[in-house]
Amino acid sequence: MDLETFQWILGGWIALAVVIFLINLRIVAPYGRHTKRTWGPMIDNRLGWFLMETPVLLIFPLLFFLGPTEKSPLSYLFLGLYILHYAHRALIFPWRLRTRGKKMPIVIMFSAIFFNLVNAGALGIYFGFLAAPVPDRWAYHPAFWMGLVLFFSGMAVNWDSDTRLLNLRKPGETGYKIPRGGLFRYLSCPNLFGEIVEWSGFALLTFSLPGLAFAIWTAANLIPRGLAHHRWYQGKFEDYPPERRAIFPFLL
Repeated sequence: MDLETFQWILGGWIALAVVIFLINLRIVAPYGRHTKRTWGPMIDNRLGWFLMETPVLLIFPLLFFLGPTEKSPLSYLFLGLYILHYAHRALIFPWRLRTRGKKMPIVIMFSAIFFNLVNAGALGIYFGFLAAPVPDRWAYHPAFWMGLVLFFSGMAVNWDSDTRLLNLRKPGETGYKIPRGGLFRYLSCPNLFGEIVEWSGFALLTFSLPGLAFAIWTAANLIPRGLAHHRWYQGKFEDYPPERRAIFPFLL
């Protein structure tokens, strides 16, 4: 595959993200608090998370190292940041969930696997087979450092917010509570906001079309999810803080 063909394919993939975004605004994905058994066979929630996040730990590195392109130190940095996120998401986060007995539809798990493999595959093909070596001087560009700051800031917000959510339930407890502290002061879903910021930073620091596609797909999935969570909180709790926004501070 040449670079031009690859870019056209990714352009179509980005256009599909816009369509999925519009669909997600109307149809809430049935997992987590929105789970519906009408979506077919179910799988344990923690196992589902593990299975849908683990493949990307393999596909990007595999294509990256199999590809013939010359790898620069910055290329290895991009790969390392990606692995850092997904090592946590696949190998640590699922087993921290206090959702024993909860299930998700298998169709949701497979759709997430497909999404993850396409985005990881695009990054692997680009940096392993198509991209020119990332020049060392890119590390001195303000956009690189802005992207790096956004990536780690978003990751910190995501991890902190997830930890606050996980700690809402004591062992053996069920049900939902209003999360507090951190960016929950301003948002219903700071964990989702953090992930959007994180991958937007990744797109900027890699300055690549597959990085941009990944960020757009992340937003297309998580913005509607955040809006659905916000509506759910407002309907569930009469004393829910009225000043909170759904997913972007002071905006949405």
